[in-house]
Amino acid sequence: MSNPFLSIINSLLPEPQASLLGGILFGVKATMPKDLYNALVVTGTLHIIALSGMNVSILVNLIAKITSFLGKKASSIVTICLIVIFTLFVGASPSIVRAAIMGSVSLLATCFGRLNWGLLSLFLAAGTMLLFKLDLIKDLSFQLSFLATLGIILANRKRECQRSKSPSKQLLYAVRQNFRLTFSAQIFTLPVILINFQRISLISPATNLMVEWAVQPIMVLGFAVAILGWIWQPLGIIPAWIVWVPLTYFIKVVGLFSKVPGASVSF
Repeated sequence: MSNPFLSIINSLLPEPQASLLGGILFGVKATMPKDLYNALVVTGTLHIIALSGMNVSILVNLIAKITSFLGKKASSIVTICLIVIFTLFVGASPSIVRAAIMGSVSLLATCFGRLNWGLLSLFLAAGTMLLFKLDLIKDLSFQLSFLATLGIILANRKRECQRSKSPSKQLLYAVRQNFRLTFSAQIFTLPVILINFQRISLISPATNLMVEWAVQPIMVLGFAVAILGWIWQPLGIIPAWIVWVPLTYFIKVVGLFSKVPGASVSF
């Protein structure tokens, strides 16, 4: 089953914004301009479009927060059901299935706050997938999925949550939490990227610091574009205009940092 959202995104957004959004939401890289892809490699931000489970985990955590009023267990069940529906709807390709499984594991580990339980679930999920298809161990997407989710679980070790009612303190806590998760995922996927691309990005920490905050709004607005546009294409026009802003910001920052002398070292 082909993804019904890609054609909608391509019709509502120009390039390279459309390709970047397709990569962030669905891990599609085939239509991405070569210069943008190379800039992502040079700046160490390729993991953002790899559908490694990290992006799905960001979306999953957002849905879990929205449904938190239902209670921890009910929220988890609702969120996982939405992941399953999404996976079936866009087409259960191997990369999306892997990302959905890893994202669900990350959600459960986060909700229950049990490091050992989260790690056990991750290894069981990975082991089950390898049992059915051992060749996955050589697959770049599988490697990124496993390592990114491992980083997220380890970064989600149970902590005392801030109970302050101050909106500013809650926002600061959410930003710090999101940065910790994404940075941890990046650190854990770095060896795989280094081995596969024989390149290490020296500018990666600075670039990720500048663009990571934009990933969540891009995903939320991007899904709004895809879903509303699927219902009736004109409905997707306004969210497409809005998401164009963070997408363009992302592209400009990555392009600018990729041109910094000595931004990356090849081996």
